[in-house]
Amino acid sequence: MTRLSDYQIRSLCLAPTPLVTPFDPALVNPASIDVRLGDTILIESCEHNFVAYNMAELGNDEGNPYYLRPGQFILAQTLETFNFPDNIAGQFVLKSSRAREGLNNLLAGYCDPGWHGSVLTLELQNVRQLACVPIWPGMKIGQIVFDFMDQPPERSYAITGRYNNDQQVQESRG
Repeated sequence: MTRLSDYQIRSLCLAPTPLVTPFDPALVNPASIDVRLGDTILIESCEHNFVAYNMAELGNDEGNPYYLRPGQFILAQTLETFNFPDNIAGQFVLKSSRAREGLNNLLAGYCDPGWHGSVLTLELQNVRQLACVPIWPGMKIGQIVFDFMDQPPERSYAITGRYNNDQQVQESRG
């Protein structure tokens, strides 16, 4: 596998079936693209496994963030939607600034070749013991690195996947 560079990422994002939408060229890094937090999060609840909370509808933004309590776990989504061709794989990596603020990602952000039409669900936790961590729609939450595969898989995620065409954050489908 070969890691994709900035100009390769830009080219794939401008293709007829864009790798990432919406595409903002300012988010392209030397070997990744920054992704932003979407509007909806799923908050753990005693009565239900998770409850949907739309930060944008409820007025959360950079000036009025949602605060993750110490130890709180949520499922979140990227603002961006992804369309991976059968010869490209990707990996979500938390922005180091977010980690330094106390946010942790549970490292489940692998993007198989053929995964398409979906936002990425993120498993996030505030690992601080005393302080809340602010989050809001549109904040840079992480980045995706892309790898070109020498050969496409025999059966891509377009055939085998359970999380294709998900436009909202998703709980586990087991």
